[in-house]
Amino acid sequence: MLIVGVSGSPRNQATEYALTQALETLKEQGFETKLWTVRAKSIKYCVHCNFCLTNKVCAFQDDLKELYDSFAAANGLIFATPVYLGGISAQLKTVLDRTRSLVAADKNFFNGKVGMGITVGGDRTGGQELAQLQLHTFYLIYGMISVGGGPFGANLGANLWSKDTLEGVKLDAEGMHELKKTTKRFGEYIERYTQKQ
Repeated sequence: MLIVGVSGSPRNQATEYALTQALETLKEQGFETKLWTVRAKSIKYCVHCNFCLTNKVCAFQDDLKELYDSFAAANGLIFATPVYLGGISAQLKTVLDRTRSLVAADKNFFNGKVGMGITVGGDRTGGQELAQLQLHTFYLIYGMISVGGGPFGANLGANLWSKDTLEGVKLDAEGMHELKKTTKRFGEYIERYTQKQ
């Protein structure tokens, strides 16, 4: 069972750290994991040219190709993002937009995969839940199983407070608790779904 984690941060800081912690936990539970980051990648933004509707591939051939292959093999996806102006990063939004070509080729490409979100804000209430909603919207549109941390904490997923530093995330006890809770539930959903296949 493969889990692909995508870091939507252009920096190797708090967001990538949080995602790495989740992937390490899942690896300890027996899952195969793969980390992919937008950092230092060449990714063109979607221009909605509709090339993919006719040709079943994206008009742009760039560093997203390697991620497309990983998505195909994945049972679960974790998108992690810093919060920019109350939403996901522009880099991660581009990744999500560009998946249109995958669904143009196979409308069920993402169907049944399990999805989880990690958000990292510079403030405690810096827009993390709004960013989570963007991620869950992606999961729902594509027929994925959208997983949060469950009621009574981490409802929509893991929301962390970095105070704009890597050390801030490491010291965010509540955020790290949400991360562990959401990651555990995410793993349980993948196992439950996979057993039904």
